[in-house]
Amino acid sequence: MRDEFYMQLALDKAWEYQGLTYPNPAVGAVVTLEGNILAIEAHQKAGSSHAEVLALLSAYETLSNRSVDFDPCDSHKAHAFLLTLPKDFFAQCTIYVTLEPCSHEGKTPSCASLLQSLALRRVVIGTEDPIEGHGGGMKRLGNASVGVLKEACQALIESFLLWQKRAFVLFKLAQTTNGRIGGGYLSSQASLTHVHQLREVCDTLLIGGNTVREDRPTLDCRFIQAQAPDVKIYTKEDNFDRDIPLFTVEKRRVEIIHTLDFLEQPSFVLVEGGEGMLNALKEKIDWMLIYQTPKLSTNNLTYNTTMNLQFLHQDKKDVDLMIWSKNIGH
Repeated sequence: MRDEFYMQLALDKAWEYQGLTYPNPAVGAVVTLEGNILAIEAHQKAGSSHAEVLALLSAYETLSNRSVDFDPCDSHKAHAFLLTLPKDFFAQCTIYVTLEPCSHEGKTPSCASLLQSLALRRVVIGTEDPIEGHGGGMKRLGNASVGVLKEACQALIESFLLWQKRAFVLFKLAQTTNGRIGGGYLSSQASLTHVHQLREVCDTLLIGGNTVREDRPTLDCRFIQAQAPDVKIYTKEDNFDRDIPLFTVEKRRVEIIHTLDFLEQPSFVLVEGGEGMLNALKEKIDWMLIYQTPKLSTNNLTYNTTMNLQFLHQDKKDVDLMIWSKNIGH
């Protein structure tokens, strides 16, 4: 049961960065020593240090009472530093990681090779790497065991598997506790910032024509001072006011579309919209991300539709409840 407890901590940490690691999977890691937790970390951004590396650096800082003098997210510096430590530094430690450590060299060095060199007492893995050519990490680690909370670890990377072959479609919505929408910002600043982080990494922000006509939105990433996403407007009629903020954001492409054929291409598509957009995309939506605010409202606007969801994970964004859900039909 102790292995499951530590793996759940790794899972919870990984979910904090779900989607934000695109095109990489979300991965979490925990390092322990004699039952004591030394580090809980997660992969944060594609091209930066993986979860195992961040957890080992954090564990080093805990054990040595020293801080590293470089950016932990710099994977090459992180790997090089860890390999300079005495060979027995982590000899009594156990690392729990939600996904099999990578054996291949990509934008970052191989985590499996690093763990092999550091020779930890145990490596506990949630699930195997499902991508052909990416596996092999376990073979390099003779002390590795796999399958702890396997189903939960597989659910964590479902989005990653989907965007390998077609668009992964995430529908984001914010609502009050009694299911009302609209009327300006409902969510906390923390929730709004999280949405802007998702906008920054997605390939396409998909919206409906009514959102443009009625809300006259900007849909940028100003809360994190990042580049705004390219936008596709799914509509029957192109009768939009081109002077609204949506069309005036620099270095951003806005495209009017009449079909959803582009969803056949591997990508990450974030959808923001109301009831009409939800109904139009009902068969295409993979997951929903719901920000539920601790408010009641007399506003009559709501999502008047039928859809069955499977709750995958929930967390808090300040006062808001954030629920990741899977569309399982209607």
